[in-house]
Amino acid sequence: MENLNYTSLWRSLSAVYDDGEAKAIARYVLEEQFDMPLNDIYCGISLPDDRQAELSAIAERLMKKEPLQYVLGAAYFCGRKFAVGKDVLIPRPETEDLVELVLRQGESPAVLDIGTGSGCIVVSVALGNPNANVTAWDISDNALAIASANAARLGANVCFEHCDALNPPCDMEKWDIIVSNPPYICNNEREAMDGNVLDYEPHLALFVPDDNPLLFYRAITRYAHKALRQGGRIFFEINPLYVLPMEKMAREEGFLHTTVLADRYGRQRFMVIGNEPLQNI
Repeated sequence: MENLNYTSLWRSLSAVYDDGEAKAIARYVLEEQFDMPLNDIYCGISLPDDRQAELSAIAERLMKKEPLQYVLGAAYFCGRKFAVGKDVLIPRPETEDLVELVLRQGESPAVLDIGTGSGCIVVSVALGNPNANVTAWDISDNALAIASANAARLGANVCFEHCDALNPPCDMEKWDIIVSNPPYICNNEREAMDGNVLDYEPHLALFVPDDNPLLFYRAITRYAHKALRQGGRIFFEINPLYVLPMEKMAREEGFLHTTVLADRYGRQRFMVIGNEPLQNI
């Protein structure tokens, strides 16, 4: 592609995206990546020749349905820009609601984020409550590198640790809050997923075995039973298909109370587990 501008870019993208989405992507790329003023975008001004190659490379990746956030290397979450790459999930808007739930709990809690990925949850919690003592785990060294860089760039004080959620340490009464958005999509759900998710986002962070959909939830809940302080709680993002099994699992692991909450789209998306009723919601 040569001499791309807004019009030629969205027309190219409309071959693989619907027209409205193609226009939105074209505008976002020119505005976000190339700092082009909106007036120049809509007037059809072309980028300088020395930046056309970069725009062409971006367009080629987008034409393959690679997610825009991976192409540009960044995604916005809770109003902040986070670096993302193929080793971490793209932050979703509904997960911002999970952060808000955590921030309503306690003035200076000890918080653990399990499976931190890009660090979007834990960094947002740390910045939203500077009095919190915040730690994050991930099994992927590449993910930890991305999360650590995000925390440093955004000025968040977070302790990052390499740890496997399925083999956690034997901690006792260490945390007030454990928050996690673990893998929860069964392999048999793959066919219903969008190709841009299935083909590009890390399967390690997405999928669990069909015969053990609560694999990570049970491991984390079992760990939390001893690792939470009195009054402590787990805040999970969940698969709405498994609300009832999740509640049963929490009881089996020794917890008395579960609260299921909807996300901004009205889907049952979060579960809070503890031994006392949830007050601040």
